[in-house]
Amino acid sequence: MDRDDGLNDRIDRLERQLARMKFVGSLLAVLACVLILSSLQSKPPGDGVLRARGLVIEDEAGRERILLGAPIPFAKNRVRTDPERVAKTWGPRFPKEYLDFYKGYRHDVNGLLVLDAAGFDRLALGDGVPDPNIGKRIGASTGLVINDEQGFERTGYGLLKVGDHYRANLGLDSANGGEGLSLCLFDEGGVGVVIADQEQRLFLGSAPPGFPLTGLSSALHGLVLLEGDKVKKVFNAVEDK
Repeated sequence: MDRDDGLNDRIDRLERQLARMKFVGSLLAVLACVLILSSLQSKPPGDGVLRARGLVIEDEAGRERILLGAPIPFAKNRVRTDPERVAKTWGPRFPKEYLDFYKGYRHDVNGLLVLDAAGFDRLALGDGVPDPNIGKRIGASTGLVINDEQGFERTGYGLLKVGDHYRANLGLDSANGGEGLSLCLFDEGGVGVVIADQEQRLFLGSAPPGFPLTGLSSALHGLVLLEGDKVKKVFNAVEDK
């Protein structure tokens, strides 16, 4: 299999992942409605509309497992909002400044949050999803986030607003917390696929001059390979015309 075939396969997998995530999102929305309706003990008065600030679903051991609200209710079993557990669980993996930065992270979501039995965030769906536990997003994101069993984001689909523009992104993250494969579209210009592996990053697509993912001061319609912030190779159809 040549490099182009391999890249096409990755793009196909990304598209299939997006379709599955949309299905999961729709399924969770239906589940949320079912949970609300099943919690009713009697018919609501008046217009028949149930109004509440939040809903907490517990497992048989009494642990909070599903949080629904605008924003979601507090859960004592949740790792992300317990400073002592954050310091013990994630603190040793990062520089000492991490805990200071962590204080400014977003943990709320207007929507649905699923916790595992240990209290780690596993899935968030809604408006303004929580920041990754490794850093703040550059803007509020509306969408779906799926984490691993240690609470690290592994995949997500979101619409971010940065300044006056929107950015749509579907990302698949590696075990070290960085994006391994993503499909992105920026309203201010730029659309493409990013493939990253440790220090190397490959961008394939179209982008205006100064696009943050290309490292180029010129426009791109093609491919660029970077190591860190240094451009190593460029194939640019704009320059080849």
